[in-house]
Amino acid sequence: MAAGSCLLLLLPWLVMASHSPPACKIRITSKGLDLVKQEGLRFVEQELQNMTMSDLHGKEGQFQYNISQVKVMDLQLAFSDLYFQPQQHLVFNINNASISLRFRRQLLYWFFYDIGSINASADGVYIHTVLQLAKDEAGRLKISNMTCNASIAKMHAGFSGTLRKVYEFLSTFIITGMRFLLSQQICPSLEHASLVLLNSVLDTVPVRNYVDEHIGIDYSLLRDPAVSTDTLDLDFKGMFFYRARENQELENHAVEPVIKETERMVYVAFSEYFFDSAMHAYFQAGVLAIELEGEKVPKDLEVLLRATFFGTIFMLSPTVDAPLRLVLQVSAPPRCIIKPSGTSVSVSAFLNISLVPPGRPAVQLSSMAMETKLSAKVFLQGKALRVQLDLRRFRIYSKQSALESLALFSLQAPLKTLLQLTIMPIINERTKKGVQIPLPEGMDFTKEVVTNHAGFLTVGADLHFSKGLREVIEKYRPAPTAHTYPSSWPAEPSTDPHQL
Repeated sequence: MAAGSCLLLLLPWLVMASHSPPACKIRITSKGLDLVKQEGLRFVEQELQNMTMSDLHGKEGQFQYNISQVKVMDLQLAFSDLYFQPQQHLVFNINNASISLRFRRQLLYWFFYDIGSINASADGVYIHTVLQLAKDEAGRLKISNMTCNASIAKMHAGFSGTLRKVYEFLSTFIITGMRFLLSQQICPSLEHASLVLLNSVLDTVPVRNYVDEHIGIDYSLLRDPAVSTDTLDLDFKGMFFYRARENQELENHAVEPVIKETERMVYVAFSEYFFDSAMHAYFQAGVLAIELEGEKVPKDLEVLLRATFFGTIFMLSPTVDAPLRLVLQVSAPPRCIIKPSGTSVSVSAFLNISLVPPGRPAVQLSSMAMETKLSAKVFLQGKALRVQLDLRRFRIYSKQSALESLALFSLQAPLKTLLQLTIMPIINERTKKGVQIPLPEGMDFTKEVVTNHAGFLTVGADLHFSKGLREVIEKYRPAPTAHTYPSSWPAEPSTDPHQL
């Protein structure tokens, strides 16, 4: 009874946790799926060409035969379709395909032995596969299950050689057996291709990785994908974290992104929380601070700071021959504001100005508070999300007295110039690298268009394969394990029927 009561108390919390809002969403549309189908079809052709089949043995009266070394010579997969099936599935169909094969034949009739090859073709090949998509324990998208049905409408074989008539007599047995073997091998080949090879491509999607030496990002899926007849929607956590406190959570109170469009191949949406968590992580890392001293201080600003302004306010001689030190440090995590009119970042900071005489303690001249608003241009390049910042508003005031705040008014313009010419380039150099969007290796965005909404922004784009599936698979394929397979036939033909 007590356990049941505890479960009832925990139930609301569990429901709320399972529906935590995503900071990043990705939608793949039917147009994007058409591009995936083209690349996937090439991959399926390669897999079917490489499938292997067991030898076929048989005996009819005094005839013994063996079909071995089956090789796929050609495939014609003209009619194929890949589409979404609610709630978590992708369906891949191949209709009326043809497969050309070549076998090695061996026949023993009494003491007559014949060896050669047989060309055959399987027509009316039908393949129906359903892939179930799900979130695995690591929060990565995976193909969790696959169902497959394959059938062959008819099969032909062409025989030649001295015992051609004998083969034609046995063709019914041989063709029936080969059609069974072929149809039984198609689904295992595609199952391995999906559950092993394609999942190895999905393993290249970044889930929880480091952005730089200070912060990382968590791109784990919050739930299983949502599939409609036209779209595949993925909800990612999208939280940056300070590497020294990787398990620390920043609660998400931002508006959940909503994607309604379906015109482009793919859409990616980011909420304000996505950017806020990045700035919060950098703030925790203590890197949102810049120190300029001596020759690094712009000359025009140094002359102004050494003028009578400081001598009047602090009763210090402006002729003191000591280097200046400027320390600009953010006082609270910056906040991102996304509106339909644009994206901005609000920053609160303080600026300490000191004289640093050689061999003597530093003399603080002023400590002023700063409030700035930066405009942010968000864009995608390839697979990297980047931000370009520009100073829009700037205000300084004294934390000590209203009189000093009034005197600081003359420093507004030069300090704003200092930020624009010295500080902003440093910040933009740090954001230039950007952060990777959770797409598999070999897939990139093109023709990106950014649209702002209230509380989130979306990026609509088309997809482009910079690498083929086969290339990515071969790159990450584990080293093969050597196996020794027994041979059904000796190296040289033998007339001993017991070796057939």
